[in-house]
Amino acid sequence: MCGIAGILRSHGQVARAPLEDMIRRLHHRGPDGQGFHTDGPLGLAHARLSIIDLAGGDQPIHNEDRSVWVVFNGEIFNHIELRQTLEQAGHRFYTLSDTEVIVHLYEQHGDRFVDHLNGQFAIALWDARQQRLILARDRTGIRPLFYHWSSQRLAFASEVKALMALPDTPRQLNLPALGETFTYWAPLPGHTVFEGIQALPPGHLMVIDERGQSGARTERYWDWAFPAVGMETRRSADDLADELRELLIDAVRLQLRADVPVGAYLSGGLDSSIITSLIKHFTDTPLRTFSLAFEDEEFDESAYQQDMARYLGTEHTALRCKRSDIAAAFPRAVWHAESPLVRTAPAPMMMLAGSVREAGFKVVLTGEGADEVFGGYDLFKEASVRRFMARQPTSKMRPALMERLYPYLRHSPAANRVMAQRFFSEGSEHLGQPHFAHGPRWATTRRMWQFFTPEVRQSLAGVDHLAAIAPHLPPDIGQWAALSQDQYIEAHTLMSGYLLSSQGDRPAMAHSIEGRFPFLDHRVIEFANRLPPRYKLMGLTEKYLLKRSMTGLLPEGIRTRTKQPYRAPDSASFFEGGQPVDYVADLLSPARVADAGYFDPKAVSKLFEKCRAGRAIGFGDNMAFVGILSTMLLHEQFIQGQAFQ
Repeated sequence: MCGIAGILRSHGQVARAPLEDMIRRLHHRGPDGQGFHTDGPLGLAHARLSIIDLAGGDQPIHNEDRSVWVVFNGEIFNHIELRQTLEQAGHRFYTLSDTEVIVHLYEQHGDRFVDHLNGQFAIALWDARQQRLILARDRTGIRPLFYHWSSQRLAFASEVKALMALPDTPRQLNLPALGETFTYWAPLPGHTVFEGIQALPPGHLMVIDERGQSGARTERYWDWAFPAVGMETRRSADDLADELRELLIDAVRLQLRADVPVGAYLSGGLDSSIITSLIKHFTDTPLRTFSLAFEDEEFDESAYQQDMARYLGTEHTALRCKRSDIAAAFPRAVWHAESPLVRTAPAPMMMLAGSVREAGFKVVLTGEGADEVFGGYDLFKEASVRRFMARQPTSKMRPALMERLYPYLRHSPAANRVMAQRFFSEGSEHLGQPHFAHGPRWATTRRMWQFFTPEVRQSLAGVDHLAAIAPHLPPDIGQWAALSQDQYIEAHTLMSGYLLSSQGDRPAMAHSIEGRFPFLDHRVIEFANRLPPRYKLMGLTEKYLLKRSMTGLLPEGIRTRTKQPYRAPDSASFFEGGQPVDYVADLLSPARVADAGYFDPKAVSKLFEKCRAGRAIGFGDNMAFVGILSTMLLHEQFIQGQAFQ
């Protein structure tokens, strides 16, 4: 796990000084060392977090004749098996690192080397003979990779702040992408909220054969794919549960590979409990677990965490998080996320990573991804109920199903029958469209647009958030089951854009912690995608087959527990006894809001007073408050440059 950066010039040679400036901004991703390689028009830089081959794994890494060079952020979990195959084919290795398999795989398979990797990665590979650069990102977008073209060069890096070390990188927010963030929680694939800076999408390669932007091509090498309706596997649930259990055991074993101690997050929910249980029962790795607890009972799951820790007999550390802690950590969380946030949840995750680091660990396994892969989110149940209701819209009985949703929410959209009927019927005209499940959520989030200035709203006029998603969908998605369509969109918007970034890679790497995600092993995803939808969502029972595969390995109260998503206190975190935190009062003052130019000062002031009085209602008010505050922080840190002083 590391940070990478590089420059490919159209003309002339790359100097080392700008590479040093870039990689210095990524010290938190790789505090254990730096490495550089320059070759005429190409320069590579690396900040290392030592996890595998501690003594010999320094990057950049090269092949036998130094004609192929690579810098790499992430882990290749099947590197031992790949090394054996490559050595049998005649390749010679000079390190024990997982990085070195990349250069030899490229020699053996060309651009299709990525097909052989089981891992999480952002890769920059330079073929000196052919003068070609390849950038690659892992299948699901666990590790980030950004780039910026100018007239003279391509610059790329693990984080935007490294690109902004270069003087010709623009410092301006991209308003269309800001509108996307205030709709989907994150910019759409390939976009960032920074003008002129793009992200390599998950599962993609960028190949630059000739220098200059015209010589670059981007191609997808992997994607989530589902069979047409009726073409799913027909094997029995028992057989599939057995296969799934063995597949997850192997995924966990692979992801435990490290030359440093490995810990695990334990939230008290099903997914992290599965990972910790598999570590305990099927590996020799000592089990060390970490969790978050909250002073607010609505968000706290510590009782379940303690039950699971006792069941496993693990050494367990719980970090207790107060509202004031969230407020104090939030500016740093935004700086690392490099994106507006509409929830405070990343801040406690960053604090948790800090406690892991303090305990002497660099690596943790987490349960992230299980909900997207096995149909665990309320969104999927909600969409199922909405489709069921739409078939008989006048039914008096069917709306009662809504009352079974969101039992953990204090202000549930299903709490009031009339309001629930209105919420669940929103977007019913899109029944049969791939985005049907997500429409109400996106519409709710997009209400934050009312806080934009008239000028910003005018610049976004005509943007159709439902139409905007269409170019990102595969042509055969209409042949898939409804749940499969829901899963695809969830994986390509919220998961890759927000959960694996702002709530995954970024808060962990703020403390030089590598998160690993066994549920996102591509073999697990491909297995799950072949399942009949009923094996994921059985009525209103989420993750049916996953739960069945864990019979006997978890306490029944955990195995059958209804999903409760991770949340943290939002607007309430920034007020104490009606008094705002100092930096919040300053940033959201009418003068500061007007000066930044994104939001209407009067509208923001009304929201501010509403939240100060403790009258924030549900997701709408809270997301707006946090979204506005985080955008103002982002403006201060990146556009005005305060983070780089």
